[in-house]
Amino acid sequence: MPSRMVIVGLLVATCVMWRGEASGQVEAITSCEPVGSATPICGFKNPEDLVALPGGEAILVSEFGAMEGDTPGALALLVLDTEERRELFRGGDADGTAHVWGDPACPGPPPPLFSPHGIHLSERADGALQLLAVQHGGRESIEFFEVFGSGRDWSVTWRGCVEAPDDAWLNAVAALPAGGFVTTRMMARPSGGGDLLSAFAEGGNSGYVLEWLPDRGFDIVEGSRSGMPNGIEVSADGRLLFVNSGGEVRRIVRETGAVEAIAQLGGLDNARWAPDGRLVVASVGGDSPGALAFCMTLERGACPLEFRIVAIDLVSMETEELYHNKGPPMGGGTVGLVIGNELFVGSFAGDRILRVALD
Repeated sequence: MPSRMVIVGLLVATCVMWRGEASGQVEAITSCEPVGSATPICGFKNPEDLVALPGGEAILVSEFGAMEGDTPGALALLVLDTEERRELFRGGDADGTAHVWGDPACPGPPPPLFSPHGIHLSERADGALQLLAVQHGGRESIEFFEVFGSGRDWSVTWRGCVEAPDDAWLNAVAALPAGGFVTTRMMARPSGGGDLLSAFAEGGNSGYVLEWLPDRGFDIVEGSRSGMPNGIEVSADGRLLFVNSGGEVRRIVRETGAVEAIAQLGGLDNARWAPDGRLVVASVGGDSPGALAFCMTLERGACPLEFRIVAIDLVSMETEELYHNKGPPMGGGTVGLVIGNELFVGSFAGDRILRVALD
């Protein structure tokens, strides 16, 4: 979700007023026609995060529900040559006997309210393909899935979970090479429960990165404290973290918490590795509060919010804009995934994934 969610929080209480204002100025994008180099692939539901599957013929899609956990979502597959959507997992589908990864204290498979958010694909030490998913429905947790298949045919099997600390609202996750994971604690969950607005009021500036290891549980990564950290990635050797924190990407030494370098960008969301080794991040515009509030309650079509997809050199931290769009065929881009000479963009709100031909 957009890292400038504070704006949304401040507007939730006056949502009716904003929608009234938006009705004359902001409209959902309903056409599913290409615009320039960008082709929308319609038929999805809030495809907030994307990961490429081995072979480059299909993409795993996290179809976001809601952070409050009251709206279910799904894991889906996008087959690239046919642009077909296939549903892979919904809450209530899993068999509890499959619990072999994660925390032994995991209470069982995710409930029907399963609502995935950030996802991450990696290979375990034994060669198994692992998908981690932040999820909010029924419990705040990291869910473990094993991924099977090849080419255009894939499936997922639930393998376990790690429940988040009681005070945490999570956003993104990335596996560590030696086991475990890191996840962004976007903000504090209100002490007495409550909704997203209460969380912003009590802890909108209380974010940091959590590291979980099987033999130690959760620890805070020093150097990661910020206002609402969002996307996260890990270097191949596990030494460095790249954390999208508010208006900057931080390169953090994981062991010491030292912040080695920073790239300044606005409205950051998810992060993904590009084939050339650069980090690709989504930057969602927040200059129109009315448009942002409108998108959060969108029921049909796509969000019109302006966004950029930017590549960052890991050494120099220099940036290059790969794609920039406002309006049709899709706005509100939250992740940029490069496969070959194409860019695939997901969104926190709407019915489509964007497929962009790169120069």
